[in-house]
Amino acid sequence: MSENSDKTILIIDDDLTVRKLLSFHLRKKDYHVLEAGGSEEGFSYLNSERVDLVLCDVNMDGMDGFTFCQKVRQNEKHRVLPFIFVTAKSSLEDKETAMKVGGDDIITKPFDVQELLLKVQALVRRADIYKAYAAKKNIEYAVAEETPKILLVDDDISLSRLFQYNLKKAGFECQVANGAEEALEMAKKSMPDIIISDIMMPKHDGFEFRRMILEDSDLKSIPFIFLTSKGGEDDILEGYDLGITDYVLKTAGPRVVVAKVSAIIKSLGKERQRVVSELHKAADTMRVKVVPDSAPSFPGFVVKHWHMPFKGIPGGDFIDYFVMDDNNLAVVLGDVMGKRWGAWYFAIAYAGYVRTAIRMVLQTSKEYTPKEILEQVNTSIYQDAKISEVFATLSVLLINNKTKTLRYAGAGDLPIIYKEASTGQARQISSSGMLLGFSADGFFEDQVINLQPGDIIGLITDGLIESRNPEGEALGTDNLIKLISSMPDSTDPLQFLQTNLTTFTGGKFEDDISLITIKVD
Repeated sequence: MSENSDKTILIIDDDLTVRKLLSFHLRKKDYHVLEAGGSEEGFSYLNSERVDLVLCDVNMDGMDGFTFCQKVRQNEKHRVLPFIFVTAKSSLEDKETAMKVGGDDIITKPFDVQELLLKVQALVRRADIYKAYAAKKNIEYAVAEETPKILLVDDDISLSRLFQYNLKKAGFECQVANGAEEALEMAKKSMPDIIISDIMMPKHDGFEFRRMILEDSDLKSIPFIFLTSKGGEDDILEGYDLGITDYVLKTAGPRVVVAKVSAIIKSLGKERQRVVSELHKAADTMRVKVVPDSAPSFPGFVVKHWHMPFKGIPGGDFIDYFVMDDNNLAVVLGDVMGKRWGAWYFAIAYAGYVRTAIRMVLQTSKEYTPKEILEQVNTSIYQDAKISEVFATLSVLLINNKTKTLRYAGAGDLPIIYKEASTGQARQISSSGMLLGFSADGFFEDQVINLQPGDIIGLITDGLIESRNPEGEALGTDNLIKLISSMPDSTDPLQFLQTNLTTFTGGKFEDDISLITIKVD
């Protein structure tokens, strides 16, 4: 069976011919395909089916594709659903709008079938990586210091209120659901630390609910306690066969439940401390840095960086600099997708590949280009079976202090931010390259910027733009561009951004933070 056979692609286009053409090529690759003639049918499929990626036309009768995507992104369940626009327009404005409303990519009609299939596969596999490794979510779970969250499931309203009262009194946050289906939805949204469930419930009993939880890869590892009036040996054994953490009789009373929950939370705390301790031991033992203490001095430019690992734990971001000769400096920023702190080990591996690839370019090429460097790195990773299944984004910049030019190419990275001193306005410059290691050809392209004194370049990883303020509002690329545009000419760009971003978030970040600023003297 093909790896694509369990993936569902939703095509939304009011042109039947285009739908059938897309569907034909996707089915040839073993994808399961759903076809919708417009937004209303598209919403219906998203609400009723498990969709892994959306291909959506922009110009449709009724609601256009951009508006449809915006509304889809408002649903928490679809915030990271891969979304590709298919359009006859190819202007920069349309591409910017596509990204602004939450799209992941854009394909221009008439489209190249091979390019389309590669982009579909890349985004589907990227989504799988997030699901499989859940790097940020797992790290947050491992080191979280927030109030423990309990989900209590019981159809007896009076009893559930009694237990909820006692759990809250003991310092826990406690949500209550009256049935299995409601509890499953609540668990997906809130990701509780512990689930406590009654066994005897209408429609779906506790055993069925436990099986539902086990079928969800994000929920199955959450500690699970049965709270029940059934105390027979067979019932207890069936519960433990389903991998529950503990079993409490209702007749034992609220104090016993609170004691059990407290013991489990304490155990999780010890595991949390163990993970953090191992991370720091590994960092000390290996004595390998993926982020240098400071940027090198380079005449004609002021280069600085700010890196802050999530809660002090080494993550997947890496930064590097290479002084190629008196006139050329290479700046590298990468972000590895990996499992928990394993991302840090992969970051070291990727950093090693980058260093090796650059040395190879220096030895074999008369002209240095970011595209060549990325191609070398991509080839090394693609051919290495050990790390080819874990991808990385990478930005490579080459600055020349003689010609005052900047060359840039990227692999699945975030856009760089460019502020022109002459206009005072900042804008983003996006790369077209695919994630490193996905395919033999990464479609990397060089972009050249002629720099003037006072111009500023910013490189970021996604941890920064995903940062939120105390009200839960994400920074986002647009707000970052506005912030850089508002920057006074005489200021230190790194210090300005560091101060303003720390103020915006209240000093609390949800992931690794990496920012590089380059200012032309």
